[in-house]
Amino acid sequence: MCCRHYKCKELVVTTATNYIDGQFVPSSVDARIPVINPTTEQVIGSVADSSADDIDMAARAADRALPAWAALTPKERAGYIRALANALLKRSDVISRLVSEQNGTPIGFATFGNQIHVDSVYRYSADLADRFEVETEVEAPDGTTTIVRREPIGVAGLIVPWNGPTALLAWKLGPALAAGCTVVIKPSPETSLDLIHLAEASVEAGFPPGVINYVTGAVTAGEALVRHPLIRKIAFTGSTVVGKSIARTAGSLLKPVTLELGGKSAGILLDDVEVETFTRNLSTFVIPITGQTCYSNTRILAPRSRYDEMVEALSSAMDEMTIGDPFDPETQAGPLTSKSQLERVTGYIQAGIAEGAQVTAGGGRPTRFDRGYFVEGTVFANVKNDMRIAREEIFGPVIAVIPYEGDDEAVRLANDSPFGLGGSVFTSDPDRGLEIARKVQTGTFGVNRYNVAINAPFGGYKESGIGRELGADALHAYSQTKAIYI
Repeated sequence: MCCRHYKCKELVVTTATNYIDGQFVPSSVDARIPVINPTTEQVIGSVADSSADDIDMAARAADRALPAWAALTPKERAGYIRALANALLKRSDVISRLVSEQNGTPIGFATFGNQIHVDSVYRYSADLADRFEVETEVEAPDGTTTIVRREPIGVAGLIVPWNGPTALLAWKLGPALAAGCTVVIKPSPETSLDLIHLAEASVEAGFPPGVINYVTGAVTAGEALVRHPLIRKIAFTGSTVVGKSIARTAGSLLKPVTLELGGKSAGILLDDVEVETFTRNLSTFVIPITGQTCYSNTRILAPRSRYDEMVEALSSAMDEMTIGDPFDPETQAGPLTSKSQLERVTGYIQAGIAEGAQVTAGGGRPTRFDRGYFVEGTVFANVKNDMRIAREEIFGPVIAVIPYEGDDEAVRLANDSPFGLGGSVFTSDPDRGLEIARKVQTGTFGVNRYNVAINAPFGGYKESGIGRELGADALHAYSQTKAIYI
């Protein structure tokens, strides 16, 4: 058996192995990493802390499978991807629950992310494959013809984070398969247990052995994946610190990367806004997944003329937010994913206080919980844009409210950041909002909303990353071009 599941009270206990060349394969080392339920602080399973040898086995399997998979027409690959979407949809309830048990995501958000969103991404990738033109012709100035041919880049290494493991895997896996690549997946050790369902779904969908492989583990496995000579492309979502390290290694090997990294996105409230249109979406795009989302709009820019009013509204909304059991459908924010994440967030709260910012909501741990990695939703007022809580990614339910004078200063403050991933502006005048959106240096931006559209590119400026996922750009990220002169 590759894995065992059984219900113990409310826990799903799982012991997982690697999936290589169509088989569940034990790791070459005995070391294992415990998986802890952040709500109960109980161990719910473990994953192999795999070695470079395990990565090598998976990379070789993917390389053997590459020629036949790449030789299929894009439409043929689209059929496999749709079959995978169908097979995953059958398993989406158990996947949603397992993700919530591993990272504390509220079940409503987890259900949407693991069912509707994941299904849409795979089907969109299949649609892209259906329309994919392997060869196009262009006429040169001298009247001769050049064939421009797109070919798969090769074996792709996909490194997936813990905050949205199945959704962010779909962003990578769908277009990689559509382009004709085979893959080796390296999940986060905090959220690896659900991948057994991907393996089972890939078998049901009829994927040839070696097309989809995964290897669990921590730093050793990740570094080996980036360095392996058979891995021709790396796609990574995670912290900017790790992303820079991957970029350095990949750069020395001339290996292309797609890096979706950290953020400190600005939510700009203009002086004509109805504050309630913003505060009622607090848990959706300000602190989704308890603030553990790269595009979270946690740096709020408020006009000085209405600053006190807006701080009060934001603080009240944060105080009223329901924090609790992720499996309670009323819960808007669950626990943080790990003890280390809790320590990180509480450390930033203390840093904000030490810098002179004022806590107007939260600031501590909820007293009603006797266990779990819970923290109160926290609002800081009197924040200056050079404070750590305004410049560094906290990755928790902590927002900093920064005053500004006039639209030009709002744009300047929004752009005065090392990051540029998300952001939004709220106003009663959409044209005014659109003018601001065009000036903010960020990869995605919303006017009176924030959304991630699967048919539009997603990625960052500055230290928020390199390259784009989603949209047609995603497919091109896994292919390379050849010019044939006739």
